[in-house]
Amino acid sequence: MNFQTLRLFTLLILIFYQLHGVAQESTGTNEINYEPIDKELHDAIVSMDKEYFDAYNNCDMDIQAYLYAEELEFYHDKGGLTTSKQEVLEGIEKNICGKIKRTLIEGSIEVYPIKDFGAVEIGYHKFFNSQEPNAPSKPSKFIILWMQVDDTWKISKVISLH
Repeated sequence: MNFQTLRLFTLLILIFYQLHGVAQESTGTNEINYEPIDKELHDAIVSMDKEYFDAYNNCDMDIQAYLYAEELEFYHDKGGLTTSKQEVLEGIEKNICGKIKRTLIEGSIEVYPIKDFGAVEIGYHKFFNSQEPNAPSKPSKFIILWMQVDDTWKISKVISLH
């Protein structure tokens, strides 16, 4: 399987998870009680989510850079696709630092293992903009593909929806 095919396959899997959630929400069947397939994996990814977004909220660019994989793909519903780790970091530093804070919707994270790769994290969060303190903030879905290399977790792909 070549790189483009693998990339497309990965994106299709992520879109499937997203559409599955949309279908549940639109049909009112989102009352499914999520139980982690692997509690240890779930807890590890929830911990990594916290580590990353603590760095994001506090503009710790070194930790963010460390947690992003070199071959990062960042899909943003409004900004499109960015495949440059450096561009993502520069965008965060310019547009997020000191302005935007992320809050996780507690209990919303679901984690599923991906054989011989790592895990996919799906959840809901809100963003608050200090430049627009009265702007409404509604929960939005996110999907993060975490790649495991030995005992290290890296963010390899992100789908950010607002």
